[in-house]
Amino acid sequence: VTDFNICLSSIGTKNAYAVVIGRKHVINYCVTHFVCLFSCHKLQESLLSSNSGYSNYRGILNWCVVMLVLSNARLVLENLIKYGILVDPIQIISLFLKDPYSWPALCLIIGMISFWGVFSGCVSVGGVMALGVFTVLFLKLYSYRDVNKWCRESRRAKARTLSRPSVHKANGTAGYTHVNYPGNLTHRDIYYFIFVPTLCYELNFPRSPRIRKRFLLRRLLEMLFLMQLMIGLIQQWMVPTIQNSMKPFQDMDLSRIVERLLKLAVPNHFIWLIFFYWYFHSSMNFVAELMQFGDREFYRDWWNSETIPYFWSNWNIPVHKWCLRHFYKPMLVKGVNKFTAQLAVFFMSAFFHEYLVSVPLKMFRLWAFLGMMAQIPLAYFVGRFLRGNYGNAAVWMSLIIGQPIAVLMYFHDYYVLHYGNAAEGVAA
Repeated sequence: VTDFNICLSSIGTKNAYAVVIGRKHVINYCVTHFVCLFSCHKLQESLLSSNSGYSNYRGILNWCVVMLVLSNARLVLENLIKYGILVDPIQIISLFLKDPYSWPALCLIIGMISFWGVFSGCVSVGGVMALGVFTVLFLKLYSYRDVNKWCRESRRAKARTLSRPSVHKANGTAGYTHVNYPGNLTHRDIYYFIFVPTLCYELNFPRSPRIRKRFLLRRLLEMLFLMQLMIGLIQQWMVPTIQNSMKPFQDMDLSRIVERLLKLAVPNHFIWLIFFYWYFHSSMNFVAELMQFGDREFYRDWWNSETIPYFWSNWNIPVHKWCLRHFYKPMLVKGVNKFTAQLAVFFMSAFFHEYLVSVPLKMFRLWAFLGMMAQIPLAYFVGRFLRGNYGNAAVWMSLIIGQPIAVLMYFHDYYVLHYGNAAEGVAA
């Protein structure tokens, strides 16, 4: 009777009377109903199993972020306790003011605007800036020469299809008129190309309709803040670590060298990521907005790279477009096979990396060149044996570990070259 009453209360009075034929039948129905009601098992996979189809790992990602913040907070606290506050924004300015040899680099940059300048000795900081500016200018002028050459050849073939919209108003509604070759050969045209954030010249630059003042202000504030942040991290975090790495190098203590390398990898990688955002997003968007330059694809999703070539073709789009347009494709047209052309592109990139480091430091060591050329066998290994997340992890590992190795090698050689004799004299 008790089971019967429970069954009636669970299935409802109306439904119970509809199915009641006899007491035995109702009891059987109640047993079946209870079995279904209290069943707690079904065929399913564990959430962390690859066959479960589960993909919401937001909590684990938040945990990783929390652990990353806590671990690096410990490193920051350890650094402050050991070295104190080393950040000094005036120190960067004093590098130029106290050393007269730093001014020729500034003169070179200023003289570039009017196409004049006298090359003389440069210290490291000013030298890197001057060589960087002149390298960009060289690539721009090479593109300018190539495009106008193609236009002349096209004009001779009576195929005038290249045109460019010329904007008369700097803000508000823009008026567009098409300029054909050789109407583009003006001072205004070439100066506009020099200052816009691209290396590839065109007669048809996409233009934005107006200057967004709020967007411009945000990018400017980002530039100022991130610049100070990078300088502070270099002074507070990287410089002491690099200075403390000289003793393990002199003693050739492998374990200590690896420890210094891993300790330097974290701040170096943070600064590299900040530099990427500062240069390719904040700075280039600031200049593009100011010049009403419409093509803002300065980078793609290189952080999802599963192969080395994908990273190098997506993290610096202006350089990639220049290499593809003015170096790689012309070689293919001349009959060079793709593999040789790709090797030539890596070789040229390696040359410029070494050029921008060795000349300002006034020493020739080839570490940057060898680091770039090492990307070729690494690209083959990653593309051949690693796929998906494993390939992406290998790309990140090469970025995190590869750069500190070059930094330590250059600093060690620079220290030995300039201060090795003094250190030996003190030791004696």
